[in-house]
Amino acid sequence: MKYGILFSMFIVTVFFLTFAELGADVEIALEAELANTLQAPMVIADDELASDGKYVWMEGPPATGGGDQGWAEFIINIPEAGEYALWGHVFAWDGNSDSFWVTWQPSDPDENAQVTKNFEYRWSISTKNAWHWDRINHWLNEGTFDREWEFDKAGETVLRIAVREDATKLDAIFVTSNENAANAAQANVRLPTDKDREIQAGGLAVEAKGKVTTTWGSLKQAYK
Repeated sequence: MKYGILFSMFIVTVFFLTFAELGADVEIALEAELANTLQAPMVIADDELASDGKYVWMEGPPATGGGDQGWAEFIINIPEAGEYALWGHVFAWDGNSDSFWVTWQPSDPDENAQVTKNFEYRWSISTKNAWHWDRINHWLNEGTFDREWEFDKAGETVLRIAVREDATKLDAIFVTSNENAANAAQANVRLPTDKDREIQAGGLAVEAKGKVTTTWGSLKQAYK
């Protein structure tokens, strides 16, 4: 009888540990230079202080107005439905080089923000003469507000970070289902590891904590 009770306790413990793992936040770290598509004039550049020594930008000095040309596009396979937030590891010299356009489909419509100039997709980056984490936001006329994206099922999504102002630098993207985090530390943001880069380059869905990595081919079927 004693062993039966111990075995039952073991099963219950495993169940709760498994449940806790399955409830962990989704966390996906992506290198900007490994984007699925990099549209000119956005290019890859070197910086030993950037993640893996590289970043992307529309090169040139900060200038009023900006070019509104070029973009980086990422195919991100999310492992579960829900709400997500995005953080960028960025470098913004000054007020003339501190913004991108951001759309993430299918949560956002298929809209070219570089053409429409829709402020819903304007990301205002905090200026700092150093690499830093910044949460992707709405820069609306009445203020700046953190953005969240909702997806009703797992599968393939398409994130586009498009040039708004020249010289704004993008090093890495961090995707998290912890959309309520008040700062980067609470969101557990991190730069990509060698494993993250290997998975991203291989076209796999990056694993969430406590979840099994799934192939890109099997996940993308969910959105078809």
